[in-house]
Amino acid sequence: MQPVKILEHFPNLPLSKHKGKDLLRIDEFNGEELMELLHLAAHIKQLQKLGQPFQPLQGKTLGMIFDKASTRTRVSFEVGMYQLGGMGMFLSGKELQLGRGEPISDTAKVLSRYVDAIMIRTFSHSYVEELAEHASIPIINGLTDLYHPCQALADMLTIWEHKGKLKGIKLAYVGDGNNVANSLVLAAVLLGMDVRVATPVGYEMDAAIVQKATEYAKQSGGNMTVTYNPAEAVAGADAVYTDVWTSMGFEAENEVRLKAFANYQVNEQLVAQADPSYLFLHCLPAHRGEEVTGGVIDGARSFIFDQAENRLHAQKAILAALV
Repeated sequence: MQPVKILEHFPNLPLSKHKGKDLLRIDEFNGEELMELLHLAAHIKQLQKLGQPFQPLQGKTLGMIFDKASTRTRVSFEVGMYQLGGMGMFLSGKELQLGRGEPISDTAKVLSRYVDAIMIRTFSHSYVEELAEHASIPIINGLTDLYHPCQALADMLTIWEHKGKLKGIKLAYVGDGNNVANSLVLAAVLLGMDVRVATPVGYEMDAAIVQKATEYAKQSGGNMTVTYNPAEAVAGADAVYTDVWTSMGFEAENEVRLKAFANYQVNEQLVAQADPSYLFLHCLPAHRGEEVTGGVIDGARSFIFDQAENRLHAQKAILAALV
């Protein structure tokens, strides 16, 4: 691992710069702002490893609305708020008045009187946008069917830590063109990376997001390539990323998807075409034997648990900056 020198950059990152802002999509921050968040995340991580408290959110409360099951999102946000000096409050979507038909606008306005920010993990992205429209506090997207910005920031932190840079890094994504892919690609091109995405026919990334990513790449000096050939995407890659073939909410399509993605498994033969020092990444949970073999995900080039840990540090940076 190549240690990233962070501490000297931190004094130039005032916590108030983004106070009150929402995080619904990763591209609500430009490349420079994303690097600021990454510096802040790495600084917070260093402080924790040194046993030095960092608690700018004393007395603050985060309402955490969950319509989708979660391990990493719930634990990392709840622990993160505690470590920052505040409190995370779990709110099941089914148990709120939303479950009985209360308008999103009313819920947003009421919760804005009680808590200092809301993190929501749900299905429809428009639902989160409506919540943000009517809330007077920061709204953080913990995952929707279209985007997963918190995961993308943790991914960038992991690559940066182990490669020492982001600009020019070759990142291959193989699999479903889903919410994880959307946010990963947007973050990567904003930071000047060379991104290659390989998906099966019919499971491509959203066309509008690909177009947006292509424009961002032109501005940052990065590159955006889409292909149906996994080998083309992985050739010479510094990092190889995949996700489950059947995400939450698509379980009825599982058998069809298993057939469609059969040639998109990240296995030993595929990663042999990457750079020898490649990183294997996966947002978890993983299905060994489907999208990735056990030999790859449990092998020496796998950094999935560093990646999972970095959800905590990346989200603490988001919370510290927005709240």
